[in-house]
Amino acid sequence: MPEARPLIALLTDFGERDSFVASMKGVILSINVSAHIVDLSHQIASHQIQEAGYFLKSCYRYFPSGTIYVAVVDPGVGTERRALLVSAAGSIFVGPDNGLFTEILEQEVGAKVWQINNPQYRLETAGSTFDGRDVFAPAAAWLSKGVPPSFFGPVVHDPIRRAVATPVCHEDVLIGKIVSIDRFGNLISNITARQIQEFRGATGQSVEIHIGAYIIGDVVGSYSQGHRQSPSALINSEGNLEIFLQEDSAVRCLQVGIGEEVRLC
Repeated sequence: MPEARPLIALLTDFGERDSFVASMKGVILSINVSAHIVDLSHQIASHQIQEAGYFLKSCYRYFPSGTIYVAVVDPGVGTERRALLVSAAGSIFVGPDNGLFTEILEQEVGAKVWQINNPQYRLETAGSTFDGRDVFAPAAAWLSKGVPPSFFGPVVHDPIRRAVATPVCHEDVLIGKIVSIDRFGNLISNITARQIQEFRGATGQSVEIHIGAYIIGDVVGSYSQGHRQSPSALINSEGNLEIFLQEDSAVRCLQVGIGEEVRLC
């Protein structure tokens, strides 16, 4: 059986208009022409580290062990922030030390982290505005050729972790937040199906969901059971409470965004 091609998955906020993503792919293939490159997304909202972290958390477990993830949402590029390799769940994550890998580090307790500072495995360029091309892409390519993570730099014991909002109960109210908005305009909260079940058990009744000026009566089982003129709620395939309009945009209807409170009463 032929040996599997190394898989490198890219996640950025670069969009697809400019040369950024193409340059990264060119660097990878110039180092390892056998690499198989997959685009996770290049449509993360500009500089939105939280959105990128949620996106990565939602999909990394569905890829083969050994995948190398390059995640670049990097408003601190050119500063003294570190470049990292994170070994977790049988795969490696490459990107800036700005909290992007918080969810990975929290879910994968055995994760190991190294700094990328060995000039042997980076491009030397005049500027300092494109570490996606000059640092992270070559690191991923060399990793795909079998270079061990320890060759890139020292172990890191204190990677940056951003604050991740978790639902809280206060006076018989479960309070969560919107943490992501998909391309359909659906509002995805950090409240999980288990938390709803536990909350129901504590109150002994069905729940009302409050968001903005709207009140939603409990959850439905599918998008087809929702309403076209007012928001509905369901548990999505990630196990999170999601606010939606049937075949329309909840974010446009409700005029709310990431960080908006969701209350279960």
